[in-house]
Amino acid sequence: MKLKTLLAKHKSTLVSRWVDAIVETYPPETAKFLKNKKDQFHNPIGHTIVAETQHLFDLLIEGVDREKATPFLDRIIRIRAIQEFTASKAISFVFSLKYIIREVVGPEIDTEDLDQELVDLEATLDFMSLVAFDIYVACREQVFDLRAKEVQQNAFLLLKRANLLVEKAGPEPENL
Repeated sequence: MKLKTLLAKHKSTLVSRWVDAIVETYPPETAKFLKNKKDQFHNPIGHTIVAETQHLFDLLIEGVDREKATPFLDRIIRIRAIQEFTASKAISFVFSLKYIIREVVGPEIDTEDLDQELVDLEATLDFMSLVAFDIYVACREQVFDLRAKEVQQNAFLLLKRANLLVEKAGPEPENL
């Protein structure tokens, strides 16, 4: 039996455990909320995690390429980047799938061919984690840029209100 067949056979268990592993990285109250609220409008983060892990798992079975994986990873990482996760914690969910697969499917792997397929699959997950890291860094850069612009605009407005600003030609910071 091919590894991809085994993954497809155990898909619901693997994806469910993967979602649980992601949710468990949140504080207990948040994790409880994310697990219990199924409505996408009351729990958009939980809904996104479930939907995107299913898409990523499907890609893992069919073969991942950067262009296909990026949008699904982006939707999860974008959430985690603004929630002040460290980089390692934000992308750790990709690595957790390795251990979940070994726990669920490992006992059914009995040939060297499947062992090699598992090594290849884990290399694919490593690749996905690198893509996730790139996305995380880009999102954090956006967050820092927005914060810097906000500080600049607030300072400009304070100076303007205190009449300490010398008017000169050119656009105001909020128009930059």
